[in-house]
Amino acid sequence: MNKVTINLEGLKHNIKVIKGWMENHGATWTIVTKVLCGHTESLKALQLLGVRSMGDSRLANLKAIDKIIPDFESWYLRVADMSSVKEVVTLADVSLTSEIEVINALNEEAQLLDKTHRIVIMIELGDLREGILPGSLINFYKSAFKLSNIEVIGIGANLGCLSGAVPNIDQFTQLALYRELLELKFQRKLPIISAGSSAVLPLLLDGTLPKAINHFRIGEAIFLGTDLINDGTLPDLKNDAIILEAEIAEIKEKGLVPLTETISMMPFETEQSNSDYSPGQRGYRAIVSVGQLDTEVSGLTPVNPNYQIAGASSDVTVINIGDDSDNLKVGDIISFKLNYSALLRLMSGKYIEKEVTPSLEQFKNLKSSELLEVEPAIESVIED
Repeated sequence: MNKVTINLEGLKHNIKVIKGWMENHGATWTIVTKVLCGHTESLKALQLLGVRSMGDSRLANLKAIDKIIPDFESWYLRVADMSSVKEVVTLADVSLTSEIEVINALNEEAQLLDKTHRIVIMIELGDLREGILPGSLINFYKSAFKLSNIEVIGIGANLGCLSGAVPNIDQFTQLALYRELLELKFQRKLPIISAGSSAVLPLLLDGTLPKAINHFRIGEAIFLGTDLINDGTLPDLKNDAIILEAEIAEIKEKGLVPLTETISMMPFETEQSNSDYSPGQRGYRAIVSVGQLDTEVSGLTPVNPNYQIAGASSDVTVINIGDDSDNLKVGDIISFKLNYSALLRLMSGKYIEKEVTPSLEQFKNLKSSELLEVEPAIESVIED
């Protein structure tokens, strides 16, 4: 059976480590759950660990969280479109925004629901994703802060999320200055600068990130431990908290180089180059019943470093095992570490089982399941 295995002890370890980093920096943080795609058992596990601030970019996922965890702080992380305004106000305590027309609509909906909706104004700083241009910040803020049912709690930015632009200290310094400018201009506090992400953690760890950056939205580092700037894994984090277990459907000794001319007729790219092998060279090849329909195969890395992915079709992936079979047989499991795109495809797909281990009931009974107390981000910052 093919399945994604979500190890709760591994997640707990990563959350605990990152929580320590946040506390040392004096920052609050929100756990980004979008890669879980609303998976019920994983969300319940986060609740069990004491997580009470979660962010997602899909309203359906926020609905799923709300059913499971009624007492949590919700962040909507995708800029709202006009057709989703009602659900955003209903489901999210905070949303990230960059269009004044949308903010006006959020205000109207909040008035109808007799509630205050909090927003973080996103500023474009070089990643060319969402965000207003800095030159229009004062007029934008002036329009937003006049609205009766909108509370601007801060400014923010997304860096390293689209164009691959590496976050730098100058960008974060600019954000801090923009907040000072707005606070002086309008004599109103803006308690949050939400510009931290998994991509920013290396700057946090080397001590160069300005203290003014006081809210983080962290997902990938929790689930995969990824160092997005330097490659590899961030210090003290686990990169195997979530793995793919794929069942061997065939294992045989075969040639490693095609016997005939090859052309680019394959619908999917093959990661392994045939030039790594000599014509006539043979070895053991295993076929697992997971393919490009299920995940981004290029984002899989065999846990055993001696194995190599030779290629994949829509339904199967071929793994070069080596000169011998490594005692593998049909029905055995080959495990893979995942990058973000591979995990996202697996969690959003319907063909692969997802399993939390140990079970929630077992985890509740373990001494290691004490609450980590990832508290709501807004309350603690605004109270300060």
